[in-house]
Amino acid sequence: MTAMPTTPARNVPRHIAVIMDGNGRWAERRRRPRAIGHRAGARAVNLCIDFCLEHGVQALTLFAFSSENWGRPEEEVGALMRLFLNALDREVDELERRGVRVRFIGERGRFKQQLQQRMAAAEAQTAAASHMTLVIAASYGGRQDIAQAARALAMDVAAGILRAEEIDETAVAARMALADLPPPDLFIRTGGDQRISNFLLWQLAYTELWFTDLLWPELDTATLQRALDDFASRERRFGLTSAQLTDANPEHLSA
Repeated sequence: MTAMPTTPARNVPRHIAVIMDGNGRWAERRRRPRAIGHRAGARAVNLCIDFCLEHGVQALTLFAFSSENWGRPEEEVGALMRLFLNALDREVDELERRGVRVRFIGERGRFKQQLQQRMAAAEAQTAAASHMTLVIAASYGGRQDIAQAARALAMDVAAGILRAEEIDETAVAARMALADLPPPDLFIRTGGDQRISNFLLWQLAYTELWFTDLLWPELDTATLQRALDDFASRERRFGLTSAQLTDANPEHLSA
């Protein structure tokens, strides 16, 4: 029997963003190739998805491969691409069955055509799923995301669709990745580093940050529960005072 969540539903984040750090170090500590660590990390991905579904999280965004990761050794990049392909082949049917919509953000044009086709097929197959959205950030960078939004706005101005003075935060946000999802409420990073590493730079403006030294393949439900419990204990003021939050609770301030 699945255990009931211990965090009150009203304090569960709508959207969790995760940097899955530590796969390579996990393998190196065991004197194994780094590719073994990435395979071990796939188990933690499934655990994280299960946990989010059980707790009613609406969206989960995983940083799978950054735009900078292309600079890693060719052997490691190749192993990651093979793992990515195998995971798509193996997991998409089960994700669809469980009501998980799959999306990808990032420069997918840098991937081989075969992988691009699998990504598009996974999105199409799960498009109607409504229990949770799983976003895979692959060949993604936060600065790249902001730059493409700026290009889109510049093109609209050049085409006469938009005036320069009409560009505001709302206009920029509408052209960012994940524009149709609520901003992440909770950011989790494993592996001990305490930085966001060019991940969702725009979207994380008011996200609660949570770090753990645990390496990604070591992830367990107890760790995820600690993150949720810590999130539930925080007061999210969004630049206001505690008194203002007591007097008025607009929808965009709710967790």
